[in-house]
Amino acid sequence: MTSIFSKIVKGEIPSHKIAEDDNYLAFLDINPLAKGHTLVIPKREVDYIFDMDDDLLAGIQVFSKKVAKAIEKVVPCKRIGIAVLGLEVPHAHIHLIPINRLEDINFGRPKLQFSNEELAETAASIRQVLEK
Repeated sequence: MTSIFSKIVKGEIPSHKIAEDDNYLAFLDINPLAKGHTLVIPKREVDYIFDMDDDLLAGIQVFSKKVAKAIEKVVPCKRIGIAVLGLEVPHAHIHLIPINRLEDINFGRPKLQFSNEELAETAASIRQVLEK
C-alpha cells in the first residue's frame, strides 16, 4: 500500500521541502509541535525504521543531522529533539523538533497551526541555510 509519504516523494501531494537527495526527503510537518518541526523519510517505502537496511538507516541519521543543524540556525531553540514513533504513517520517518524543554516534544500536546505562507517561509529559510 502506498503511504502518504510515498505520494509526497512522487510529487502527487504538495509539501514544504527542506532537503532532498537520491535516498531521503525532509519536509515540514503540517501538524507541528513547533515552528520548524520537520519529517525526514527514506524515499524507499519501508514501514518500520528498524526494517531499513543498515546503510539506509545510517544514512538517514547523517541526512537528519544536516537538516537539524540548519533548523537550529533558523528557529531559536536549545536543541533539536529527535523522535521516531512509527505509528501514525506506515512509512519510516524521523521527527526533528525544535525544543527548549522536555515538554516541547510531547506528542499529546495540541498541534500548532501555521498558514501555508508561514510554512513556505520557514522552509525557504531552512533551505537557504543548507545551500550555504
